Formats: sequence, structure tokens, C-alpha cells
Amino acid sequence: MVAAMIVKKVDQFIFLWFLAIYAPAATFCANVTYDHRALIIDGNRRVLISGSIHYPRSTPEMWPDLIQRSKDGGVDVIETYVFWNLHEPIRGQYNFEGRSDLVKFVKEVAAAGLYVHLRIGPYVCAEWNYGGFPIWLHFIPGIKFRTDNEPFKAEMKRFTAKIVNMMKQESLYASQGGPIILSQIENEYGDVDWAYGPAAKPYIKWAASMATSLDTGVPWVMCMQADAPNPIIDTCNGFYCDQFTPNSNAKPKIWTEGYNGWFLYYGGAVPYRPVEDLAFAVARFYQLGGTFMNYYMYHGGTNFGRTTGGPFVATSYDYDAPLDEYGIIRQPKWGHLKDLHDSIKLCEEALIATDPAVTSLDPNIEVAVYKTDNVCAAFLANINTTIDVTVNFSGNSYRLPAWSVSILPDCKNVVFNTAKINSASTVSIFRAESLKQDVGSLENDSLGWSWISEPIGISKNDSFSKFGLLEQINTTADRSDYFWYSLSIDLEDGDDAGSQTVLHIESLGHALYAFINGKLAGGGTGNNTNATVNVDIPVTLVTGKNTIDLLSLTVGLQNFGAFFDTWGAGITGPVTLKGLKNGSTIDLSSQQWTYQVGLLGEDLGLSSGNAGQLNSQSTLPKNQSLTWYKTNFVAPSGNDLVAIDFTGMGKGEAWVNGQSIGRYWPTYVSPNSGCTNSCDYRGYYYQSKCLRNCGKPSQTLYHVPRSWLKSDNNTLVLFEESGGDPTKISFARKQIGSVCSYISESHPPPIALWNSDTESGRKAGPVLSLDCPYPNQVISSIKFASFGTPYGTCGNFNHGSCSSNSALYIVQKACIGSSSCNINVSVNTFGDPCKGVTKRLAVEASCM
Repeated sequence: MVAAMIVKKVDQFIFLWFLAIYAPAATFCANVTYDHRALIIDGNRRVLISGSIHYPRSTPEMWPDLIQRSKDGGVDVIETYVFWNLHEPIRGQYNFEGRSDLVKFVKEVAAAGLYVHLRIGPYVCAEWNYGGFPIWLHFIPGIKFRTDNEPFKAEMKRFTAKIVNMMKQESLYASQGGPIILSQIENEYGDVDWAYGPAAKPYIKWAASMATSLDTGVPWVMCMQADAPNPIIDTCNGFYCDQFTPNSNAKPKIWTEGYNGWFLYYGGAVPYRPVEDLAFAVARFYQLGGTFMNYYMYHGGTNFGRTTGGPFVATSYDYDAPLDEYGIIRQPKWGHLKDLHDSIKLCEEALIATDPAVTSLDPNIEVAVYKTDNVCAAFLANINTTIDVTVNFSGNSYRLPAWSVSILPDCKNVVFNTAKINSASTVSIFRAESLKQDVGSLENDSLGWSWISEPIGISKNDSFSKFGLLEQINTTADRSDYFWYSLSIDLEDGDDAGSQTVLHIESLGHALYAFINGKLAGGGTGNNTNATVNVDIPVTLVTGKNTIDLLSLTVGLQNFGAFFDTWGAGITGPVTLKGLKNGSTIDLSSQQWTYQVGLLGEDLGLSSGNAGQLNSQSTLPKNQSLTWYKTNFVAPSGNDLVAIDFTGMGKGEAWVNGQSIGRYWPTYVSPNSGCTNSCDYRGYYYQSKCLRNCGKPSQTLYHVPRSWLKSDNNTLVLFEESGGDPTKISFARKQIGSVCSYISESHPPPIALWNSDTESGRKAGPVLSLDCPYPNQVISSIKFASFGTPYGTCGNFNHGSCSSNSALYIVQKACIGSSSCNINVSVNTFGDPCKGVTKRLAVEASCM
């Protein structure tokens, strides 16, 4: 028989109940303090769940949906850094428009009824160029970053005060009725303070005093700072923070960065973190006294333009977040964490009332109980990495999978287990679509493209000459990725002319190209663990004048480490010619070089697509280095989120309608080893534990926000460094391929059935739920259904040794034609195909 459905009225009642109790009020609070248990908002301790969204890594048009989807996922607080170099690119000249509109972002969060944690820093790390510091800061006489240095402290105070005063002027602090309940000063200084010696401690004391003197009316935190002075709250960052203890019993236990994945490097495989382990880490944090945690990132987004740091951080900052790079809900991560958040909120009254009583039943079994005369909540943890166990607690028996936590909001019934996913999962796919060029605006017959070569070597009037090799960042001030080094040498006939010699180049990084007499001779690139480049390039010289042009380039400036601001880049030598006819070596390092900052095409504004210098007559060059390309195109139809697939190109930067979508580098391939077909969530996670995409390009798809596109007459401009074929570029539309669910008889019932007034909801059995991801969609087909012992993952399910013959029919009848369906996972629904075995129901569906 068809399974009974969850009654929609019950769902609606539970939703409204949660909303009334747990959603922050739209008018916010007037007073925020703290004690040893929690942040206190208007006199009430609060259990809070936060998610990081960095406003410049998405667009203002995306912000409302990102924030609402975060709220729908159970998030109470949005956390963001404030990016100094974004807002003050030139000293005293500010930018708070577009993706930099911090006030608008904070107001969007407030409009959704959520709180804000504003991490001013102003050092942010964040895999952001130069750690968020503006490069001009480096050139202030006598300055030393992040230490007891007066020039630095003066600038840091000025910018911090600027941001605080902006927030005050808009009445955005909670003390003014606004959403900001927490602020951060400095960032992860405890990782590096040892390197700054005796000056570190007075700097931290100064930073704390400076921040609190700004009178925001809300608490300040310092993450990873064990000696944070009162009243600053020291907080934890990491994959796990359950064992963290603040430096005072008067301060609450706060987790400012819980990593739900890791970032992507060019040349690296794609990291991900199983949601079972992430849920385990979060549940353990609340089990052992935590009351505020933040996901880093809840939405990672995109490193548009030249904002990546690293160096070698990729343009995608997806971070395996609950909302993916494009802002789409990632299932089952989003849904499983939502269930976790709802479960924790069911325990809130007990969590804020008392400290946990923690006992160990054996070395791997830990029980935490929050109990008063009126309420009781319990967390049962099995930290064994391989063995499932049965636990006897308070007269009842509970089965705990390895590396899992069960949550009992009433100390009796399990509402959630971190290893058992009730949420549906989805498979996202990118459907390729050819780049449709705008026929009405084609400028040529070279396949719709126009082009121009970037001059090799010196081409600008602001070039200059110096003896010796110059460090790149100190010279360019990061105005461009590119820096030319040019030198001419004369060879006499019969001497070394015509011989093949070796050009030896040593560079601090991050990549370089060498041209001999206007032709590319070779190059090299560093990587994320060693940015330096040392190459030996065979070259053939001619009689008379020979021109050596070296193009050095950066791929995002260093953003982390002690004294990272002093780490250099560029060709610092030696540069030599080895193996001349007479056996000698010529050291070119100390000779007079001519230098050029940036490219001629950058100065001409070619990226805007409006410059008229591009060639529209001759044959389109392919696989040619240092080439600008332009075409006009029609945007992909519909509302699907889109990316450009740069397969076929080498390395460069791309602009759509004048907006930089970032650096592209589809030829940088990840190592062949290190990936597995599946990742065991059990056991401690680290950033290289779970990897995908080995032996493939680190990134081929680059997000183009829909708001940047017009229906037609869009302009795409590329600057290609190493050589590629622009005619191979295509669009890709992001879609959901399948919706799946995989539920066993041992799963807890859906949390939506939990009702504190009735015991029946707590005793209900497990339910498989399917929901189409987009409005106006219905389930159109069931690709797979099996009740028994199915195995596999979404998109790759298989029947096991036993399977109910009626499963497919029952699921089809219950689901097809509906936008969602719910099916009881029990033998009462499907019969019993294999007695004595815990059975599972696996379903894969399509929505249209």
C-alpha cells in the first residue's frame, strides 16, 4: 500500500512554532553582553548558529537569496570580514559601491531578521589578496605590520574607526537597534605572534583597548588569541573546537570558523568534507558547552577580479559550503545541517540554563547532560572511528554508529544522529551550451572574434631603466599582475652568435615567460607550496643585438604567515647565459634593465570591450601567447545559473561586460594521486583527506553572475598569456540532475514531527522525503527505487542482495506528479523482503 504522508498542517504548525520561538526579531535588541555560558541578548542567553558570507564574493543581486537560504537552513547570524583593500584602494579614497556596499549587505541581513558578526580585522587572511591589507600601507615610511609599530597602529585605528562610525551612522549596532551583535579585532594572530617577539603582547593589548574605546555597545572577539585581554572574548577556529576552552570562565565558548571544507589551489585537487563529520564536529561543540558557532563558509562564492591571495588560490571559493559557489543549496549538506540546527534549538532551553554534566561510559563513549528541575537534554557521542556501539543511558538502550552524536532534547528520544542523514541529496550537473555570438554585432568573419597582440617587451611611455634586478611587488605596487624585465646584449660574429646557450632564471615567483628576440622561448611556474621559479631555457642567439624580454607575473599576493607583507615576487636573480661557445657564463643580473609595470592593453582599457584597436580583418590567431580576444554573445536563455568553460584556453583573465570574472587557468592540472572514490567520514578530518578531480584541471568552469548579463550584445574579453583557442570556449548551465534519498529503518523520524506536547511525534518511524529543488517543478520520473539492502550513492544506486518487488511501484504512485512526497520506511509499507535485517530505502528521482 502507498505510505502515509506527513500531514502538511503538521509541517506548517512546526514551522510556525520554530519561527515564533527561534527567529530573531526584526527590530533586534538593545543590549548585548555575555557570561560564561553564552551571548546575552536583551537579558536572555542565546544558542546561536552563524554562517560566513563574504559580500564581495557574490553580487548585491545575489545577497537576498543567499541570506534567506541561510536563514531557511537554520542560521541566526551572518558573519563577514571587512576587506580594507577593497574599500580603500588608495589612501583616503573609499569604495563602498556595488559588491563593496557593506552597509547595504548588513541591511539585507537585517531585513531577513538575522544578526551580524562584523569581523573588521582589519587583517582578514581569507585567501584574499595581501590578507586584505591595501598595498599602499606597505610604502608608509617606518611601518611594520601587525606589531607594536606606531605608523601601523595609526592606520589600523583610522580604518577600524571609519568602519565603526559608518555602522553607527546607519544605526546598525545592536545597541542602536541594529543587527550587529558582535565584532572582531585582529585575526588569528595567535598563530604567528611568537615571530613578532616582545612587541606582540603590547600590540594585542593596544588592539583590544583601541577596539573597545570605539564604544560599539557590543562585545569584541579575537579568534585564536589565547591571551586576549578582558573584555575581549578569545575564540576558536578549526575543523574541531569541542575541546576549546576560553581564557576566562567569565567568557562563553565561541567557534568563529568551523571549516565545512577547504579552499582550492590552482594545481590542486578539489577538497570536500563529508557532512556526517561536519555535523559530528558541530554537535560535539554544543555537547561540550558551546553556544555560538560559525560555518566558514556557509557560502564561499567567487574570487572575482584579482582578489585571490595565496598565491595560487583559484577563482572559485566554493569551500564545499552548504550554499555552493553559485548560491544553490548543496544537498545533503544544507539539509542535514538544518536538521542538526533544529535539533540543537530544541535543546536551547536546557543548554542556556546550566553547564553540561559530562561522563565517559568508556574511553570512546561520552555522555553530556544538561538538566534542571524543568528541562533535560542529552548528547550521546561515540568517538570510536570504526565500531558501532549500543549505549545504555537513563534506563534506555541507544545504538550509536561510529564517529557520531545522538541528540536527545528530552533526555529520552533521539531526534537526530549526525551519521544518519534524513535530508535528500542532489546531483548538480553543468549542461554545455555553445557560445552563441551576437550575429547583429559581429565585427569580422574570423569566427566572431576580434583580436590584438600585446606587444612583447617595453611598449609604454612610463618605462624606466635601472641597474640590477628589481623585486616586483615593491616596484609595481600590485597595480598589475605583470612586470616586464628587458635587456639587450650584443654578440660578435664568430663568437657566440648562432650557438645554443641556456638562459638560467631564478625568480621569487609566481610565474614567468621568457622571449628571445620577440619569440617565446619558455617559462615556468611555481605552486602553492613553493612559489619560486627556477628555470633553464635553451635559447639561440644571433649575431649583433639580442633582446631578452622576461615577463614576470603574480597569481595573488601572500595572505598568511608572519611578516607575509615582506614576501617578495618577481625575478631577483641570478639571471645568466650559460654554455656559450667559449665555455663562459655571462651574469646579466647587475646589468641595466628596462622595466615596465603592466600591459599596454591594460592602459588602453581593452578589458572594457570598448577600445577600437582590435583586429577584425585577418585570420584569428590560435595558441598564440600574449593575445587579447573579444567577441559579442547572446546570454544563455532561461534562469539557470551560468559559467564559462575555458577548456581550450591556457591562462589569463576574462571580463564580461567590463566585469572581471577572475583569473582563469584550465591548464594547471592537479596531481594524479590523492583522490578516492569515496571518503570515510569517520575519524579526524584534515584538508587533504577527501579530494576529487585528481589528474584533471583544478578549475575549468568560471561563474558569470546573471546580473552581469544582458539578453544580447554582451561582450567577452580575454587576455590570454600562454596560448589558447577561444573558439573552444562554451557556456555551461548549472542544473539539478537528480534528487535522491537514502533512509534506513534505524533512522530517527523527521524532526518536523517532533512536538514537545505529544509523545506520538517522537515515536514515529523514519520517513523518506523528496522535494523538487525549484518552484513549479514536479517529480517526473523515478529512476531508481529499492527497499531492502540497496547500496551506492545518488546517481549510482544499486540493488542489494534483497529488494522488495513493489518498491518502484509504491514510490512512483506516491511521488510522480507531486512537487514533494514522503514515504514511511517500514515493512508496513513495502513488506519484508529479508527478515532480521535492518532494511534501507533508496530512491532517485527527476524533477521537471
